[in-house]
Amino acid sequence: MGYSSTHFKSINPYTEETVYEVPMHTKEEAREIIEKAQKAYVEEWINTTFEQRAKLLKAVAKEMKENLDYYALPMTEEMGKPINEARGEVNKAAWAAEHYADFGEDYLKPEYLESDATESYVQYISLGVTVGVLPWNAPFWLAFRYLSPALMSGNTCIMKHDSHTPLCAIRIVEAFEKAGFPTNVVQNLMVGHKILEDVIRHPNVMGVSLTGSSKAGAAVGAIAGGEIKPVVLELGGSDPAIILADTKDLEHAADVVVLSRYINAGQSCIAAKRIIVEEPIYEKFIQLLKERFEKLKLGDPKDESTTIGPIARAELVEEMHEQVDKSVAAGARLVLGGERIEGKGFFFPVTVLADVEPGMVVSCQETFGPIASIIKVKDVEEAIKIANATDYGLGGSIWTGDVEKAKKLAGRIVTGQVSINGIVKSDPRLPSGGAKKSGLGKELGPHGIRMFVNTQQVWVGPVK
Repeated sequence: MGYSSTHFKSINPYTEETVYEVPMHTKEEAREIIEKAQKAYVEEWINTTFEQRAKLLKAVAKEMKENLDYYALPMTEEMGKPINEARGEVNKAAWAAEHYADFGEDYLKPEYLESDATESYVQYISLGVTVGVLPWNAPFWLAFRYLSPALMSGNTCIMKHDSHTPLCAIRIVEAFEKAGFPTNVVQNLMVGHKILEDVIRHPNVMGVSLTGSSKAGAAVGAIAGGEIKPVVLELGGSDPAIILADTKDLEHAADVVVLSRYINAGQSCIAAKRIIVEEPIYEKFIQLLKERFEKLKLGDPKDESTTIGPIARAELVEEMHEQVDKSVAAGARLVLGGERIEGKGFFFPVTVLADVEPGMVVSCQETFGPIASIIKVKDVEEAIKIANATDYGLGGSIWTGDVEKAKKLAGRIVTGQVSINGIVKSDPRLPSGGAKKSGLGKELGPHGIRMFVNTQQVWVGPVK
């Protein structure tokens, strides 16, 4: 369990031992945290320049990169991320800070527009206190995806991290403190759902960002909407990877699809979850995937040679077994895995299911683990139809030898991003966000930094 009525508590999914325990904030303490954030905004942060903010963000990045394992190990211990992946995530979080330090001012520069005014322009002004509600699966990267643009645009940040990763949350705020950030510009908030609602409704909170499930997004979005506050929702996904028969390098396509599916033990919103393969290459591609998945090593996430660590929690393992069992009972072909792993740690076997039909559980629900679902289609039209046959619309990929054809097809896939002959990933330089039940608003790139600003139009007379 992630928290009792009084504490956040993390359990190591490999050793099953307690990693860290921290008292939750009371309603009064939560209110004090908001008031401190507001005071820091009004008295200090609003008066800083882009140059000053950039310098501080670069100092945070330097602090993390120079003390990599200090920041990486809490991920390995609290949610089972293999140590090499955890180090990579800290570096990527640092990159987000550096990117907005370098480009934030340019992204928010005033835009001059012609009108009947002597001068007319749009300027971007910070809002004040923002709240980021974050999940456990990428504790550093997803935090910095919210923090970096929000801070660079001049807002103060309250981070309500997941109850299963409290030590990660503590270390993130520690990095800001060590880098010399002013007091209370970035703070942790340890509360449950009921107090979180009070926090969102607080008059000093001016915007909310949530990365999590569609259910959590709907709840937080409804509260923010009721208060008429801007909200960014980065939610679940059931990403299609469409492999067309004219793909020139199937071996490379298989390498990338396997990486996309197993990274973070498959616990990623933008992983390739439904592998849609055109009939002429169907059986060959299944064999290529099977050969690669068989080589992946499950084990101790602190071991440098481990490619797949444990699943974050025991109940998630049970949920996935249920998804696989129901799909096999409905006619899916079990190519690899599927069996229960006995002994210490919350492990789920690398599993490949072929002959998956759109109505099966693994096709219509989000699978948050190393489960590859392979669907056969007769042609491109059927591939697009199946790709869109989901409530989600986060990302997707198209593999083909005809890039121009793929660019036309991309516009027909209802997702927030499409990769052609490459992995679906998040990148500080490019906007990320979903369609349908995968979310609302954008993070990253020039679009992400404009989520929590007042886009103010200024008209200067007299009339021309």
